Amino acid sequence: MGPRWKGKGSEAKALAEPMSKIVQQLQSSLIQSQTHGSLSGCSVLIEAEPEQAHLLNMACFGRPIVTAEKDKQWYQLGFEEAFYLCHSLKCLQIVGVEDNCAKKEEELWKYMNSKRTEFPYFYKAYSHLRMKNWAVRPGSQYGVDFVAYRHHPALVHSEYAVILLSEGGDNVNRRLRVWSDLEGTIRLCGSVAKTLLVLTISSNGFDSVFPLCLKQYSVEERTCTRWNPEQNREDHLVIKNVVNETQ
Repeated sequence: MGPRWKGKGSEAKALAEPMSKIVQQLQSSLIQSQTHGSLSGCSVLIEAEPEQAHLLNMACFGRPIVTAEKDKQWYQLGFEEAFYLCHSLKCLQIVGVEDNCAKKEEELWKYMNSKRTEFPYFYKAYSHLRMKNWAVRPGSQYGVDFVAYRHHPALVHSEYAVILLSEGGDNVNRRLRVWSDLEGTIRLCGSVAKTLLVLTISSNGFDSVFPLCLKQYSVEERTCTRWNPEQNREDHLVIKNVVNETQ
């Protein structure tokens, strides 16, 4: 299943300004302005300048927050998004709410892991897709962990519905443990024109101690589709001829 572009000219716009270029522009802007994010529960808040707000939107990081302050634009980042900007792109510093001090990456990792025990697996999967220049969004509306876009959602429909599994199948979630779960998920993905992508995260015997786990964790990709006999067998006319000859 290939990309489904939205409207005439969408593919040309995406080719003219690839996602990798937009992310680089965002990275440069955040570094130059020395932008800080603030921890807020299970998310990170950024006060963005107009240019940064535009780039955050185009690069598919975070969600804008509507406030009464017309001269300020706030963005809410999920843990995976915030840590990717901080650790992988090195363009965002994150401060604590109580002490207003910049947190080291090790401190952020421990904090995020304490808030969500499955965070290491989700971050590994998120960074795996982002490094391949996929735009990644939460997939709760489709009953999956993430949805992956070839470019901005305004230009193209999401191509993959992503579910995470850990080695053993029960550390991240308990889905796809029986055949009926897999069949139902594949049918759902097919009904919304998406391919199911299962990412299995293997810890290779390492725990979630940062940063060793990120180097040792491995990701195995599997795409799952529903088998359609009408599309996968030989031409039915050939089969009919064989039947006639044997009669």
